[in-house]
Amino acid sequence: MPSYKYIGAAIPRKDAVEKVTGSAKYLEDLHFAPLLYAKVKQSPLAHARIKRIDTSKAERLPGVRAVVTGKDFPNRSGLYLMDRTYYAVDKVRYFGEPVAAVAAISEEVAAKAVELIEVEYEELPGVFDPREALKPDAPLVHEDLEKYERVPIFYPKPGTNISNHFKVRKGDVEKGFAEADLILEREYYVPQMQHATIETHKAAALWSPDGKLTVWSTCQSPNVVRQILAKSLEMPLHKIRVISNYIGGGFGGKAGAAMEGLVVPLARKCPGKVVRVVFTREEDIQGTFTRQALYARLKTGVRKDGRLTALEYHMVWDGGAYTEYGVNIVRAAGYSSTGAYDIPNVKADSYCVYTNNPVGGPVRGFGMCEMQWGLERQLDEIAQELGLDPLQIRLINGMKDGSTTATGQVVHDVAFDKCLKAVADAVDWEKPAGKYRGKGIAGLVKAPAQPSNASSSCIIRINEDGTVHVLVGATEMGQGMLTSLSAIAAEALNIPVEKIEIRVPDTDFTPYEWQSVGSRTTYSVGHAIVRAAEDALEQIRTAAAVLLNLPANELYLDDDTVYWVKDKSKQVSLKEVADSCKKCTGEGISGPIIGRGSYVPTTMNNLDPETGQGNPGLFWTFGASAAEVEVDPETGTVKVLQLATALDAGKAVNPQLCRAQIHSGAIMGLSTALYEELKLEQGRVINPNFTDYKIPTIENIPELTSIVLETPETGGPFGIRGIGEQPMIAVAPAIANAVSNALGVKFNTFPLTPERVWRALKEKDKEKES
Repeated sequence: MPSYKYIGAAIPRKDAVEKVTGSAKYLEDLHFAPLLYAKVKQSPLAHARIKRIDTSKAERLPGVRAVVTGKDFPNRSGLYLMDRTYYAVDKVRYFGEPVAAVAAISEEVAAKAVELIEVEYEELPGVFDPREALKPDAPLVHEDLEKYERVPIFYPKPGTNISNHFKVRKGDVEKGFAEADLILEREYYVPQMQHATIETHKAAALWSPDGKLTVWSTCQSPNVVRQILAKSLEMPLHKIRVISNYIGGGFGGKAGAAMEGLVVPLARKCPGKVVRVVFTREEDIQGTFTRQALYARLKTGVRKDGRLTALEYHMVWDGGAYTEYGVNIVRAAGYSSTGAYDIPNVKADSYCVYTNNPVGGPVRGFGMCEMQWGLERQLDEIAQELGLDPLQIRLINGMKDGSTTATGQVVHDVAFDKCLKAVADAVDWEKPAGKYRGKGIAGLVKAPAQPSNASSSCIIRINEDGTVHVLVGATEMGQGMLTSLSAIAAEALNIPVEKIEIRVPDTDFTPYEWQSVGSRTTYSVGHAIVRAAEDALEQIRTAAAVLLNLPANELYLDDDTVYWVKDKSKQVSLKEVADSCKKCTGEGISGPIIGRGSYVPTTMNNLDPETGQGNPGLFWTFGASAAEVEVDPETGTVKVLQLATALDAGKAVNPQLCRAQIHSGAIMGLSTALYEELKLEQGRVINPNFTDYKIPTIENIPELTSIVLETPETGGPFGIRGIGEQPMIAVAPAIANAVSNALGVKFNTFPLTPERVWRALKEKDKEKES
């Protein structure tokens, strides 16, 4: 592996001082004047026709400046499937759906005005289980599905509640089952969860008198927000500006566009004034993206030697009331349906289904936590049936260089076996665990779930003194993007990272970036930075060549000086080159140095609609988790004693940040494994706060081991591949496998709450007695 100066170094976080001193500016820290406060009227029903809305009392309340309903903003929007309006028009489809909103001089006035809005509903039959929603006589959530615009790689079924059906057909699955010595078929369930970001969803908007719209948002995708708003408002892009400041956590929940559409129509009615909406924790949990629930049936065939011969995976996803983003999660789960394993014969059907539950959307892992849960649980059961070690069956079937995914894509630079062995060693896999103790292991894989043309761009500006501004459209939500991308720029330019500045995006000034999602930012934006650096360096060498009267291709930049490769005494300062340099006779040579670079994948393609075959993965990140647990048989309480996660980062841009990402992902995975679950009653969340929606505290965190492996990714800049989402994926099945190992009890769902574990033990005792 090549040696680098800045890539691989433990560079301190660029945003550390701002954040620890409290000077970092989040949306609510921005001073807006004059400012109006928005509050939203939400539906008290999960499915109903809107017969009448009377806003007159709210409009007459002193301090109210504007009231809007769905009639003010009726155009549909969406990233992949345009099925959503920002305010309900004609009918509501989930509990808490925005119906109207108020802008007022204070939050108190806005809240009082919202209560004065009268809405008359005609309640409709609801559907809250996607399996029921698939039935021919189920109530339709979207009667006009056939009229919705969509990206052509998604396949809704008009006249049903199916918004996408993704299929995989690889090899001959019936032949594969015929070759099997053991066939195992089980059902699995993964519930909804929330992102629980430290900062709730927020947005603000200003409609200037000249028709310019400025939006401040906690969004992960400022350019996507701009595009979606432009289409739904029928406005040109240059008339919309989106600014994304520091974000207090995203995890996918702030991808796409949603909050922005709540304040834009209010701002339109109040030109010259900023209108801001800030969701409460309860509004955030009920009214923003949730993880889609998954009902899965998995059938696996295996030979006596442990080699898997066939897999049939039937997945029914609870997309909720709108699936404009959820359809892509279902697609990603389908094309990744074999997990980290090489299985020759595959049949997978992944359905995105409308219900009257909260809106499903992206969560860290983007469907992989849900889909790979059943796969990893079933592998343990297969190993038990065959008398094999759970680690061994994964090593037998794990992907290697040259293996193929469910869609037939060939993978390369794979070190999955090393990840498995690393976490096994970390928990002393071979050492017996003891009574009421157990160990479990699980593998993982994930590729970015993105369109084949999702692109990135970068502008590098060399300042007059030789310092550098790097302009990109990626967002900083705590993941360390500013630091990692600064290191890539420093390496590509050969300029110290201290001289490089990267800031948060503003679509009027920063170049295009698709989205900060999918663990793709470091890879994709990294490519754009490298190309922009090459462009800037070419300009620097060309100008320096004139000043030094030397060939440009024999010059190189090191820190603040351009040198001749044959004689370092022949040199010129970068400052002299960058500051509109001129000849000694006075003629100008070049103006400011501005490098530009862009990147779009060339190895991905659309998948066959009938077989799903093709190349959907920009790159594939492999990893594994292993856990040791102790269970109290009297209470069912699970204590995780140690948790190890290994990921192959290709090349770690910043090992310290990599380990931090693995730590955070492991904790988030542990949280879903033991605590987190949205409790729904007829579409209403009954645990919409941190009193009832449980997440772990510091005292619940076990000994964590975070292992960073490096097998350079051939297509990545400096060998890099993304690892942001992946640390969470294998944690829940690893913990569940450990609990099963400790108790001899099988679990088909999580979280493994004390009550669930205790009931499973009681059922086991009853079976013994009978």
